Amino acid sequence: MKQFDVVGVGLNATDTMLVVHRFPAHGGKVPFEKEFDSVGGQVASAMVTCSKLGLKAKYIGTVGDDARGILQMQSLRDSDINLDHVQQRQGCPNQSAYIIIDTATGERTVLWSRPDCLAISPEEITPDQITCARLLHIDGHDTRAVEHAARIARLNGIPVTVDVDTIYAGFDKVLPLVDYMIASSEFPARWTGIEDPFDALRSIQDKYGMKIAAMTLGAHGSLALLNGHFHYSPGFVVNCIDTTGAGDVFHGAFCYAVLQEMQIGEALEFSNAMAALNCTAFGARGGISTLEEARLLIRTGQRRGNLDISRKVL
Repeated sequence: MKQFDVVGVGLNATDTMLVVHRFPAHGGKVPFEKEFDSVGGQVASAMVTCSKLGLKAKYIGTVGDDARGILQMQSLRDSDINLDHVQQRQGCPNQSAYIIIDTATGERTVLWSRPDCLAISPEEITPDQITCARLLHIDGHDTRAVEHAARIARLNGIPVTVDVDTIYAGFDKVLPLVDYMIASSEFPARWTGIEDPFDALRSIQDKYGMKIAAMTLGAHGSLALLNGHFHYSPGFVVNCIDTTGAGDVFHGAFCYAVLQEMQIGEALEFSNAMAALNCTAFGARGGISTLEEARLLIRTGQRRGNLDISRKVL
């Protein structure tokens, strides 16, 4: 029996949130209404979501030793995640971001920085750190390290999910090791040069052979390709306060769905619900909800009208 349900290798961040009534025009100036610190990061927030859903989660990453890093570590400890292989780098600031939240729409603009001293090398990830779990979740930033982790998982029959939102050098070596790719809405077109999302996802799946090639669509939901068929799940209508971290929570929920062996339609709907609920509070992890809250939204919540792309879904 595995010690953990899921292990995540990748980013964490500590953000400064600035809340404005409306985002200024280029070169403009507006007052901000609120300023506060908030913990986040792609894989770290996904693991917090997994833990909130009742999974035994382990996080592997690096954290700075500054005030932002200390805040991140405390949050992860409070989330009941295993941190045995988190490295707190001495004399190194944590990854950080300044996030401007437009309260008129809930959308955010991100300015981020990750010092080189936080980089993880492949040699720092040993097989036992990966084989202790039933599922591996990665992002793409420290590409050689996540490739190494994914290769260990593949050799040991452990499924791999990936959260990818931008182009990373060498990521073509990671994708063949992935079972479930959930990309941002921009990634498939950028990676393939194919504008049509259906054709782009099909091209990626054909080339790299993952079981599911999918993409999130923000408020409009998510789209996935499985066994030659596209599945579209519309997003939920909620009182959106802040979209920060919605994608990270979606990925954590999808990890849960994979381990629960949900059918693809159910998995997308559940992940959409968890992402939507996170948007009802400020901060990347401000609205991470329980299984019961997600199920209630699925039963009673209003879906957004299907996009035109849904007409192409088989």
